Amino acid sequence: MAASISLSSLSISSNASVRCFPPKLTPNFSNFRFPPIIGNPRINVSVCRSSSAAAAAYPTVVFRNLNADDFRHPLDQQNTVILRAIPGLDEIGKALLGSIAEQVMFLENIGTSLLVSKNQLPELHQLMIEAAEILNVEAPDLYVRQSPTPNAYTLAINGKRPFVVVHTSLIELLSRKELQAVMAHELGHLKCDHGLWLTYANILALGAYTIPGLGGFIASSIEDQLTRWLRAAELTCDRAALLVAQDPKIVMSVLMKLSGGCPSLADQLNVDAFLEQARSYDKASSSPMGWYIRNAQTRQLSHPLPVLRAREIDEWSRSREYNYLLKRGMPMNTLHKA
Repeated sequence: MAASISLSSLSISSNASVRCFPPKLTPNFSNFRFPPIIGNPRINVSVCRSSSAAAAAYPTVVFRNLNADDFRHPLDQQNTVILRAIPGLDEIGKALLGSIAEQVMFLENIGTSLLVSKNQLPELHQLMIEAAEILNVEAPDLYVRQSPTPNAYTLAINGKRPFVVVHTSLIELLSRKELQAVMAHELGHLKCDHGLWLTYANILALGAYTIPGLGGFIASSIEDQLTRWLRAAELTCDRAALLVAQDPKIVMSVLMKLSGGCPSLADQLNVDAFLEQARSYDKASSSPMGWYIRNAQTRQLSHPLPVLRAREIDEWSRSREYNYLLKRGMPMNTLHKA
């Protein structure tokens, strides 16, 4: 990421009442908590190559010349343009956040988490390497952190190697393919250079208004625009997750589990039923009153609702754009042999 720092939260919190901007408080960097990355979208599950059965019949493909704009969600592009139009936001943000990130956030995570490598949790290391290869991006460092809250997030500091942190409870909740989809979601933030805006959004989500210079700089109007952009950016990174999983049901299963799953119920969860639930949500919110209530409920959220995100993934998995990308890809086993 070209931005000073990227605190992209990739995990999804199962707590639907989570608010993006808590009351003002004195930031305690030793207790940093990042908002869940996988939000709440809509769903539909049938895809030519994307259904689980069909996907299994095809080899995983690698996108050697993949560009971020090849999969960027239109709302992400649109809201990024709006943020960049705010005078001075980009330059002042980099100046204010650079030193904080290097001195506090980087050391906080590297000092309290387990660094994954070929010799430390090699299976997780391989999942990250493969995901990065598929998305044509350099693999960041990967850390595992002990936490009862299922979550994952990204930090990219200008001049330093970016890293992804995954909580132990998320690893326990997800299958290996689902966990790799979460890693891919985080890689999507790096691929799309979401760094600076994610930094702003995460600091606001943490209520860190008292950080010198930030409290008066980021007004409520900018907060509004940041949360709107962040919801759009999450849709982009869900697409990155699909490009790696190459099966929409894997991505939607992550969203489902983050909404209401647990290890002991894993064998009873049904993605198709979750998609049907998404359709019910759409129907219930289609009336004028339903539309108003839906907007009121989601306006302050940092992530789209999981059911809405699931539907977005289902629709994109059946799009010409997605299937064109798959046709452009090179089978991973062929690439390795070459």
